Amino acid sequence: MAQSKEAQKLIANNKKAYHDYFIEDTYEAGVALHGTEVKSMRMGKCSIKEAFIRIEHGEVFVYGMHVSPYEKGNIFNKDPLRVKKLLLHRHEINKLAGSIAEKGYTLVPLQVYFKTGKVKVQIGLARGKKLYDKRQDIARKDQRRETERDFKVKNL
Repeated sequence: MAQSKEAQKLIANNKKAYHDYFIEDTYEAGVALHGTEVKSMRMGKCSIKEAFIRIEHGEVFVYGMHVSPYEKGNIFNKDPLRVKKLLLHRHEINKLAGSIAEKGYTLVPLQVYFKTGKVKVQIGLARGKKLYDKRQDIARKDQRRETERDFKVKNL
């Protein structure tokens, strides 16, 4: 079986980010990990629900990304909540730093996945939603669901 070049296996997804933020732009970054962390991720043991991203001294770090310890890792296991470095090109980091300097913008991890054997994180340049924006989104979803239900009943 030959795999396609863009074969991706999703490890973790951050649905809450789409609820709390307007995602303006997305970037793909590699993650600096240790061996047992990669093995744990291959088993799907990763969470980015509480994670956030900061740029410090020209480097990008993800905080709060929980990678469960590998069961057979014994002494080689690292702290599950340790700060992990994200690997981006210098011009991308500078562009993100300039965008974050604007009021209301932040970086959030959207997805963690394997791409051709390497762990990647999809980063979103996001602007926070106000409470009324969230209510409008919920109302839109309810309305769409209602119309789909009506359409389904009429076509039976």
